Amino acid sequence: MASLSSVLAFNMKAQRQILGISQAQLAERVNTSTNYIALIEVERKFPSFEMLERIAAALEIDPPALFAAEIRSLTDAETMVKAHKQILGDFTKLVASRIKQIEQETPPFPGPNGDGGQTIV
Repeated sequence: MASLSSVLAFNMKAQRQILGISQAQLAERVNTSTNYIALIEVERKFPSFEMLERIAAALEIDPPALFAAEIRSLTDAETMVKAHKQILGDFTKLVASRIKQIEQETPPFPGPNGDGGQTIV
């Protein structure tokens, strides 16, 4: 059975990965040092109840989730982040491609002389 420290450390890392934030960014959100966050994640320190609540809030989860044994693994989190980025990138390319296609298919609006907006001199 895993210790509370190891479950906490694992879950903090996994949730940071899901959010795409570094230890420094988490420390800033929690108003503590990056070193302290690192020490928690390597099981050298264990935070107070108040700090656990601040960490959970910064990680956008409920405090009990910090100790949930069934939290996603880092590999799963990394896979989800990569998949999300890939889907977003593909969607952006698809939308840009479709806009370009529509622009090419759409005739220009006629000008006041019915000449496609061009002035004939």
